[in-house]
Amino acid sequence: MMRSKRLMERLAARGISAALIHKRVNMRYLSGYTGEGCLLVTDEGMTVFTDFRYIEQVSRQAPESRCVRTRNGQELHALVLEALGGRQSLAIEDDFLSHRDYCYFADHLPGVALHPMEREVERLREIKDEAEIAAIQRAAAVACAAFDKLLGLIRPGVTEKELATELDYLMLRGGAERTGFDTIACAGANGSLPHAIPSDYRLREGELITFDFGAVVDGYTSDMTRTVALGKVSDELRAIYDTVLTAQQMALEAIRPGVACNAIDKIARDYIDARYPGAFGHGLGHGVGLEVHENPRFNQSCADVLVPGHVITVEPGVYVPGLGGCRIEDMAILTENGFIDPITAPKQLITL
Repeated sequence: MMRSKRLMERLAARGISAALIHKRVNMRYLSGYTGEGCLLVTDEGMTVFTDFRYIEQVSRQAPESRCVRTRNGQELHALVLEALGGRQSLAIEDDFLSHRDYCYFADHLPGVALHPMEREVERLREIKDEAEIAAIQRAAAVACAAFDKLLGLIRPGVTEKELATELDYLMLRGGAERTGFDTIACAGANGSLPHAIPSDYRLREGELITFDFGAVVDGYTSDMTRTVALGKVSDELRAIYDTVLTAQQMALEAIRPGVACNAIDKIARDYIDARYPGAFGHGLGHGVGLEVHENPRFNQSCADVLVPGHVITVEPGVYVPGLGGCRIEDMAILTENGFIDPITAPKQLITL
């Protein structure tokens, strides 16, 4: 309920008296409910609109919310209008609803002015509380344990796809409710693709292999990347690895409350660009929580200032077409005095 009250305080400052939430991740954040439907938030409480399949689920996950059954002889707009109780302003997730759905509410809620949500819930989600941080730490522990077990399975001849599948399995066996995103496993020249799709390519001696993966625990995801060597790698590949590792360490050393996100990005970017111009084309990091990509962002344009409760990745990379690449990724959980890194896997180059 505290989260919904904070949302209503933000909306009230804009003269808005209710919010209709359709994003499932935002419904979960505000109420605890993870099923289908939508959620109405007012200063009097929350109402979940859903069909018969989820009625009991609402009572279990969101006992503080009222539940209204849909597809029961009344159209959704009529149920929402009744629950609004005469309120004349409603924020909607205009960045999520389809044009058809927006028109539906605009046409069927007479006397109710629709306002853009302007990502108010996402702004609240940027600052994690103790329970959220604990879930992220558990998710990181699951992912790190899975990676440690995976190391014994990496050998010449095994495919990227086999390793990615095994890593997913190890996370699920280790306590993850699901993976946080599609696991990346890329070897050799495929390492130059930042978001490579695991293929049937078979690993060879002398290659770098990059793994980018995360586990979800209690709804919250971790995100980590490690690059390992299969046998002795060339001096060129070793230089790439050392550059990425140094850039990440430099960025990590600068992370603390009060520092602008783009300043952290600049530290790592300047170091890499001086050695591999144009080879680091993505942002240094992103917020993590109920979704794997949230705000704030470590990139060149984000001037947001770090505050305690932010959870953000630090993942510099170098990508050289025809040769390969390297990325190393940790997470920073901002505290009053600095940050906690829940990723415990080694970062010095592991040679298998």
